Amino acid sequence: MQAANLRRGYILGLTAYIIWGLFPLYFKAIASVPAVEIIVHRVLWSALFGGLLLMVWKHPGWWRELRDNPRRLAILALSGTLIAANWLTYVWSVNNGRMVEASLGYYINPLINVLLGMLILGERLRRLQWLAVLLAAVGVAQQVWQLGSLPWVSLALALSFGFYGLIRKQAPVKALPGLVVETWMLVPIALAWLLLHPDASSAHAAFWASSQAWWLVAAGPVTLIPLVCFNAAARDLPYTTLGFLQYLAPTLVLLQAVLLFGEQLSSSTLVAFMFIWAGLAVYSVDAWLSLRGRS
Repeated sequence: MQAANLRRGYILGLTAYIIWGLFPLYFKAIASVPAVEIIVHRVLWSALFGGLLLMVWKHPGWWRELRDNPRRLAILALSGTLIAANWLTYVWSVNNGRMVEASLGYYINPLINVLLGMLILGERLRRLQWLAVLLAAVGVAQQVWQLGSLPWVSLALALSFGFYGLIRKQAPVKALPGLVVETWMLVPIALAWLLLHPDASSAHAAFWASSQAWWLVAAGPVTLIPLVCFNAAARDLPYTTLGFLQYLAPTLVLLQAVLLFGEQLSSSTLVAFMFIWAGLAVYSVDAWLSLRGRS
């Protein structure tokens, strides 16, 4: 893998995860809107803005390739379902005071990525990478043990996004067209939900004269930008590396949960996160050494 592609992958990956890490600030601004309704509008506005972006950012022949390969459409339908499930779980957790659990889910996700990369993609880890994985796994195991039960919010987020990234990494579809088609396939479901829920907040004309309406419209670009960056990064980076970059997002979420929104961070949770941060530091050193060796 060329050094230029790796650098581009790191930049795109970091951009995606920083934006995702700041998502709670956005969802707290529309906390009065139910989680399902937020996802419905996220789908609709993402589909609209994605279509407009495709008109500007040309990808010649993308529709013909998908039309002539129904299997690719089926793959995008599956990945779209996974990302919608991830969105719904995340928005619900943020707006119901479960941000620490959400951050744990995205701390678990890199371990899921490592397992998928090794078992399905045949990726191999270097010694420092193994040490990083071990440290992170100890931290996650300690936190799960402390909770005393399976953290379903965390596991749902980790598994849905882990398999989403795996599917998109292997799908022979470019980042933006693939993302747009994913959202278009969800549009009929979103419209059906609106028709079946005439009492929804956004179904009233008065709602669209409020500031909340603009926040919902912003769901389009807010959703598209980091996902396009992520899907492009997934094609330039090993899946295990992409997984470890993801620790940036839950760290930002955790800091907001404790410092801005008053959620409790116990000493045992802090110990678990210290193991995870140590793993991230080791993995970052290994990535830097690898990049320096390739340049």
